[in-house]
Amino acid sequence: MGDLTTISSNLLYAAFFIYLTATFFFGGTIRDKKKGSSRVAGNIGITITIIGFLTQLGYFFTRWGASGHAPVSNLFEYTTFFGMMLVFAFIVLYFIYRVDLLGLFALPIALLLIAFASMFPTEISPLVPSLQSHWLYIHVTTASLGQGILSVSFVAGLIFLIRQVDQTKRSKHTMWLEFVIYIIAATVAFIVLSSTFSALNYQAEFEAPVEGQPVTITYEMPAITGPAGGELLTEDAASPLFDAPEWMRGEDAAKKFNTFLWAVAGGLVLYWGLRLIFRRRIAAVIQPLLKKVNPELVDEVSYRAVAIGFPVFTLGALIFAMIWAQQAWDRFWGWDPKEVWALITFFFYAAYLHLRLSRGWQGMKSAWLAVGGFGIIMFNLIAVNLIISGLHSYA
Repeated sequence: MGDLTTISSNLLYAAFFIYLTATFFFGGTIRDKKKGSSRVAGNIGITITIIGFLTQLGYFFTRWGASGHAPVSNLFEYTTFFGMMLVFAFIVLYFIYRVDLLGLFALPIALLLIAFASMFPTEISPLVPSLQSHWLYIHVTTASLGQGILSVSFVAGLIFLIRQVDQTKRSKHTMWLEFVIYIIAATVAFIVLSSTFSALNYQAEFEAPVEGQPVTITYEMPAITGPAGGELLTEDAASPLFDAPEWMRGEDAAKKFNTFLWAVAGGLVLYWGLRLIFRRRIAAVIQPLLKKVNPELVDEVSYRAVAIGFPVFTLGALIFAMIWAQQAWDRFWGWDPKEVWALITFFFYAAYLHLRLSRGWQGMKSAWLAVGGFGIIMFNLIAVNLIISGLHSYA
């Protein structure tokens, strides 16, 4: 088991760097040079991407062998699988449409997902009783595949927006586009900061009252905000700038709020640092690199990803989920937060298809819907799993 676990971890690390290498080759397709040379760079990029996908697939099955169950039972495993499904969806759509720049944007999103997954405990643990079912494999993998395909719609929509939004004047489109880029910057900053403090083995302990009882709370990042009524126990740790609001009384509430503040602050530093370097909006910096992109084709890719991903997501996240819920909890539906947000995701993409097909929403409107849909998916992945407690809190 130990050998398989080590092999599995090494394969995941290898897949990460293979995807990173492929990204550079896709980046080589944006330059104004001979079409044949650009085609070669794209072919090398997709070949390396497939090698990376097969490597990550090797991680998946070796971890399965080490644990004895499909590795999709916690946030580390699920998020890495989600990233793998995004890469798989990109590979399929690439061979349909041959849009090289899709790889330049899709692979970094997959890399961020894998890096984000590494923030969670990676140890293999036994399944809780409610997860000991073959529906674990069917429901979770199908839902993740659907989300991976839908995420490619976001990638194509983002490319469309950066390509088409007029950067010569300030508008609601430029403001919202920069906000999306800031969110990506905040995610990168959070991963870098968390990894750095983890490598330094940083810890700060507080004693704070939780439901009337003193509890020791351990921070893995310096405390910008401490728990309400808490006392810092670690002598060499920096004191918090202020206490969390009184209503944040949960044992981990203040710590999660502190992590959120670090992500926001890190994102601001990274984003505005780039703005100072380039002296213009980030989208305006990227836009000239996308002049070779056919906006109509990218818009078609975004729509096609939703047309394929929506029924797959519906099957996995709703139908299979309800069957499993009936077996595990003796009810098809219970308004658990995870169930509610799966339903919200379903209605959102159903509205997307309705507006696209019946109202003719194409181009800019369609692209913004694709970006908004990915925001809902990420809220479901991060906020619903980490902040809102429910029957799925084992994740």
